[in-house]
Amino acid sequence: MECSTRWGVVQQVSSFPNRQELLVQVGTETAKALAFPKLTGECRQGDRVLLNTTALQLELGTGGWHYVLAVEGRERSLSSGPGHIMKLRYTPLQGRVLAVEEEASPHHQVLAQADSLEGLPVAVGSLHSMLAPLVWLVAQHCPGRRLVYLMSDGAALPLGFSTACALLKERGLLAATITFGHAFGGDLEAVNIYSALLAAKHVAKGDLAVVLMGPGVVGTGTTWGTTAVEQGIFLNAALQLGGTPVALARLSQSDPRPRHLGLSHHTQTVLKRVVQGPVFFPLPVCFQEFDQWEKQLRDLPHTICWEDTEEDFQRLLTADLHFSTMGRGLRDDPLFFHGVAAAALFLCRLLGKE
Repeated sequence: MECSTRWGVVQQVSSFPNRQELLVQVGTETAKALAFPKLTGECRQGDRVLLNTTALQLELGTGGWHYVLAVEGRERSLSSGPGHIMKLRYTPLQGRVLAVEEEASPHHQVLAQADSLEGLPVAVGSLHSMLAPLVWLVAQHCPGRRLVYLMSDGAALPLGFSTACALLKERGLLAATITFGHAFGGDLEAVNIYSALLAAKHVAKGDLAVVLMGPGVVGTGTTWGTTAVEQGIFLNAALQLGGTPVALARLSQSDPRPRHLGLSHHTQTVLKRVVQGPVFFPLPVCFQEFDQWEKQLRDLPHTICWEDTEEDFQRLLTADLHFSTMGRGLRDDPLFFHGVAAAALFLCRLLGKE
């Protein structure tokens, strides 16, 4: 693995929960950069910073920033925090966190005894862009319910990279966040999906767990070469722990890649070849207007729940949040958001307060 590094000087700082957006002078150019204070400490105007410049050189979308590796004279890392569980293991930025399961955690005894989700609804999807519309709609129908977001390490590792998550927390729409695997920065840290789910139920006291990767899904145009296959692994975990697993459909009517039109091949692979038991699979009635819908759903061994989502789609259009997926908004790719709305409606019935 190669990465490119350069030194820069901070010209401007905008601070947000768990992240800083910077303008930095790099040689003769000014560029955008991100800093995560949990890794580097706080950046200030005039600081000389070491930057990872690989993403901008590759012209990436979601990851198209420089990233601060260190602040000259104030070097630090995750290891300045409490705990004994290492994340980003065996890399120059490895550091410790206090995992919810470990003996030093105040929740250790609870997690040592917990072995069941006791029917907890667990919604699992494949794109971070599902989070905001799903949480917003559930909150409209089920005010007062505790929604817990579990972020995997399938894409962005710092929770602070998600502006949507920060806004949902700020507005009280998310009760708690849990980062597991090598993802970090949640209200709780967990070692893997199993302990993260048990923590959502027994520590965060969630009424609903939503499991999604952070921004930046990895795909290669092949059947198996994508981080989206984790959706099936997490649905299996929910099944094995006695939860109520609900698969979120990745739908599109506007994606320029044929493999993602209608029901994405990622979702089809997960539901046909990865998930090891029946799960609930909500879909919008309007999906039946897509030419290939019957072919794409053929032989799915799951419980399909058809939902009339038009009213909730109209609600999204009036929301005071920005919703987009792959750079496309509500009007650019309505079917994607109808798919999320179908899941929200079904989950509200599970929660008993539609």
